[in-house]
Amino acid sequence: MAASPSTARALNDRLALRLLQDAGPLTATQLKTLTGLSRPTVADLVERLQSGGLVHIVGETGAQRRGPNARLYGIVADRAHLAALDVRTRSVSVVVSDLLGTTLAEATLPIGDGAGAAPGPAAEQAVALLERTARAAGAARLHSVAVGAPGLIDPATRQLRDTAKLPEWHRLLIATLQQRLPATVLVENEVNLAAVAELREGAARGENGGEGSGRGSGGRDTFVLLWLGQGIGAAVVLDGRLRRGASGGAGEIGFLPVPGTSGLPSAHGCDGGFDELACAASIDALARTHGLDPATALESADPAFLDALAGRLALGAASVAAVLDPGCVILAGETGHRGGPALAARVEARLATLSPLRTEVRATTLGDTAILRGALLTARDAAQDALFP
Repeated sequence: MAASPSTARALNDRLALRLLQDAGPLTATQLKTLTGLSRPTVADLVERLQSGGLVHIVGETGAQRRGPNARLYGIVADRAHLAALDVRTRSVSVVVSDLLGTTLAEATLPIGDGAGAAPGPAAEQAVALLERTARAAGAARLHSVAVGAPGLIDPATRQLRDTAKLPEWHRLLIATLQQRLPATVLVENEVNLAAVAELREGAARGENGGEGSGRGSGGRDTFVLLWLGQGIGAAVVLDGRLRRGASGGAGEIGFLPVPGTSGLPSAHGCDGGFDELACAASIDALARTHGLDPATALESADPAFLDALAGRLALGAASVAAVLDPGCVILAGETGHRGGPALAARVEARLATLSPLRTEVRATTLGDTAILRGALLTARDAAQDALFP
């Protein structure tokens, strides 16, 4: 069934806006080539988008040649302002950007006492940080705000679920933002946001993927990201889509029963699970047994230590491969970032001895910035969905 004229116009307009988003300022001729639309159709859509305040002339091309110059059209970046928050146990980081995702201001604030911080004052500190950062960016009003936080997000309410081990001020912060801001406030698990960033801007794109593995550097739209830091988590991306699970708990890999631990995990804690082998405290202890300083062990290139650590991480990766067969695992978080391609190559080699399923292992290319980048991409998508026809 053919689309109605209004539907066709909306589809054409959105296609043009996406091209302007991804490829930067373009001429009408370039838009015609990229969209396959006729010249009159492109002229009409450019006029519509200009009248709607979404597109404007940002310059001209062809200044060095004879004849008339072609106008360059670009998205009106200040049509909306966005914010991203990375909420940790003892700190909160904020980035404010324009509609194109260009960073305008950023800040980080320690939150005293971590999980024991008084909820009200801690939440107010975080909100005040966001407000100050928005003012510094010249953003009178925020359109969309995305928050990355540890813990489970209820799939029905999209709210952070109450978890005894996480700070109470996290949930209060979300509620305060939703009550006080005239903006769309989105909440997502921090590891899921890191996976979004690696998918669209990082290791899954493939520019640096496969280093040390001899498997090439192609992009991946199916992978599992292992977040290796103070705590352990995972994010599942299948066919370019984030998968959260029935209760929002897909990726709670810290509870995975594995050999070499003190026992079995329980519903009340992941002691005895994969977390016991791969969390930061355990890796620090492993470094000490090899006579290394935990602060520099991952960068030391000590083969015995890296092999021992790779053996631990491969246990979790092998379980993931056996269930999902993602073809690619990305090591992220502090351990994945500091271990880099050297650690990733060792994990891949060890994994190949544990599983018949060929699985590439890549190191994060975004490091600790992945959560904020993923949150900013999420906020940008929400704003563009609302503003673009």
